[in-house]
Amino acid sequence: MAESACPMNGGDGTYSYSKNSTWQRSGASAVKDLINEALTENLEIDKLLCGSKRFAVADLGCSVGPNTFYSMESIIEAVQQKSSPKKLEFQVLFNDQIGNDFNTLFASLPQERNYFAAAVAGSFYGRLFPSSSIHIAYSSAALHWLSKVPEEGSPAWNAGKIHYNGASDAVVRAYEEQFEEEMEIFLRCRAEEIVAGGIMVINMPGVPHRDVPHRAAVMLSFIESILIDMVKERVVEQEQVDSFNIPIIFPCIETMRRVVEKNGSFENVKMEMVDGRAHAEAESVVMHLRAAMERTIANHFGNEIMEQLFARAMQRKLHFTQILGGTSSPASIFVVLKRK
Repeated sequence: MAESACPMNGGDGTYSYSKNSTWQRSGASAVKDLINEALTENLEIDKLLCGSKRFAVADLGCSVGPNTFYSMESIIEAVQQKSSPKKLEFQVLFNDQIGNDFNTLFASLPQERNYFAAAVAGSFYGRLFPSSSIHIAYSSAALHWLSKVPEEGSPAWNAGKIHYNGASDAVVRAYEEQFEEEMEIFLRCRAEEIVAGGIMVINMPGVPHRDVPHRAAVMLSFIESILIDMVKERVVEQEQVDSFNIPIIFPCIETMRRVVEKNGSFENVKMEMVDGRAHAEAESVVMHLRAAMERTIANHFGNEIMEQLFARAMQRKLHFTQILGGTSSPASIFVVLKRK
């Protein structure tokens, strides 16, 4: 995942990702039938395996669970239905940043599972697996994290803001260009690792058009407003806010389509917008933001302000509810690619 962003909160405590990732689980559930359909129609197991029984599935950006277990089990179930009565041996490769809490991930692995599990630590913006070794690659709620914030010469190039939402067009373009460059690297690496005829499934937050703000981007702007208030009260320094930018993008589907076509290694089997189905109260939203963003924010501002930052967010939950009420439902770009 991202090098300038820290992994999700580990462990299984109150602010952990494992306890505050039901949105991501809902997003995975929303596309379960679409994945099942895509695998049923496009997976040619005999050609993929060439007599071998080993079937490898990789989850890119798995975090600490339990969502990854749900997704991997769903994919394996779909493959088993396709391969019956052939007996396959499944290997699931859980990938995330080196700093990810793999201890919690593996401690919570389902006791009764029908696959062998292994961890592969490292950024997915680089090679992770041997050539032609992966049969299905999967990534959900992860590829919107960039490897780094776009560099524009000055530490304060996006002064007063922590994201491209509501920023100048130059800032927006910089994020878009960074995304296109990194997606090309991502696709090029996966093209080396996925066997011919193998499938890659991507489910990531995105928007139908460039000028439509994603709901999650509005949430980041809410955190930004609290940091600005803390600057006014001299709790944090202005230069700290000016030099902080979150390496997240919510791309439009046309950009995603263009990057895949430019790469040329994959057949675009399916690419469509999927509406989010999750509804959450403001308190839950703040908890989810904390689980996902706390370590990245603390890495820049220090741990000292974290309690105050998110306490203020809770105190402003009514305002937050009003903001969220004026935005559309969260949406994602669902992609199925087949290695040529």
